[in-house]
Amino acid sequence: MEAEQYLTVTQLTHYLKAKFDRDPYLNRVYLTGEVSGYRNRGQNNHQYFSLKDDHALISAIMYRSQFQQINFNLEEGMKVLVTGRVSLYEPSGRYQIIIDSIQPDGVGAFYVAYEQLKKKLAEEGLFQFTPRPIPRFPKKIAVVTSPSGAVIRDIITTTRRRYPIVQLVLYPTAVQGENAAQGIINNLKRVEADGTYDTVIVGRGGGSIEDLWCFNDEQLARTVSAMTTPVITSVGHETDTTLIDYVADQRAATPTAAAELATPVLSEVLLQVKDYQQRLYHAERQQLVAKEKMLDNLKQSYVFTQPERLYDGYRLRVSEWENRLYQVASRPLNAKKQRLNTALDRLKQQNPKFNVIQAKGQVNLLKQRLEAAEKHYFEQNHYQLDRLINTLDLLSPLKRLGKGYAYVTIKKQPLQSVTNVETGDTLHITLADGTIDAEVRSVMEQALIKDEGESTHD
Repeated sequence: MEAEQYLTVTQLTHYLKAKFDRDPYLNRVYLTGEVSGYRNRGQNNHQYFSLKDDHALISAIMYRSQFQQINFNLEEGMKVLVTGRVSLYEPSGRYQIIIDSIQPDGVGAFYVAYEQLKKKLAEEGLFQFTPRPIPRFPKKIAVVTSPSGAVIRDIITTTRRRYPIVQLVLYPTAVQGENAAQGIINNLKRVEADGTYDTVIVGRGGGSIEDLWCFNDEQLARTVSAMTTPVITSVGHETDTTLIDYVADQRAATPTAAAELATPVLSEVLLQVKDYQQRLYHAERQQLVAKEKMLDNLKQSYVFTQPERLYDGYRLRVSEWENRLYQVASRPLNAKKQRLNTALDRLKQQNPKFNVIQAKGQVNLLKQRLEAAEKHYFEQNHYQLDRLINTLDLLSPLKRLGKGYAYVTIKKQPLQSVTNVETGDTLHITLADGTIDAEVRSVMEQALIKDEGESTHD
């Protein structure tokens, strides 16, 4: 066979690609399989993975424009239903399916998205909270729902029948459609900003999951969770559950049930109040009778007859506590005083003034001892002097004058002999009690008188 009859790989691959592209059965293919080799490359990138079953595998590509339209998270191992076209990728010679749409197999995309978002919020702990109590006697209730639906009519009818004194305020809101979730969020924020509502009811009638889908919005669930005003939800039928039901404080099966949760029955409340009044009256009456008896008994007690006895125990306790308080208060003070005195003593010992004072004390002591020695010395000398004076006095001639003796002088000289006297001389005679001047008339010499006790003169 000639060489020109051989096809190149490119030619063959191009031919096969043209066959794939022109084949009407491959231009629109509905395929089911399990996702394999999937790795999310981001919303702005094309996604490459494979679809497989038990016996075969096909490469798949989903362009970013189609990928951005799906409302669930594609996951590895998920069984899916895809619609697309089969083509051949020339550089590798591999055939692949180019996916136009994809949805989970067995359940709808809405349900998958719902379960994935529910799992995400549950992991964040958004559903773990303590429900706020619904006020039992509300004054003002906000209702976020459609103004034309049966929900608002049922709520109005129920509240008028049960509790007509409550004020209902409708916040008209679209509860279905693309912008419904944002409208509900805006009205809930208005209710929260007002701050005067006791309760808010979010309601909608029944419908398919697509109809109720706005109540599964992530931002709406977070807004309800952040509300400080208690929220009651009534969305769909009793079997329908949306995400905001998990973050609401109460869920009602119907709008009527929501109104019943939000309001009491006024007639029953009035009957209950009357019953409470009667019970209170009888209880007060019984207490009054019992108190009167107690009062009569108390009047006879020593509290009134001898009221001063009430204070005996308190006086003793006060006195005891005063002593304890004084001891407790004085203990640290005494300790501080002792430490202060010790410090002062140490300071005095180190202070030159203390040494000066101590030296002065020693000087004073020595001075006292010197004065005492001087006194003793003078007293001793004075005593000896007195003895000598007495002795001298005993030897003094003047002492004898008192015994009849006389002291005679002549011309201021002692007269020792009669030979020293002439007639006519004047003698001066000193006696014990005075002096006498005498004139000598005669002078006679004679022997000395032996008896000294007698005078020798006239």
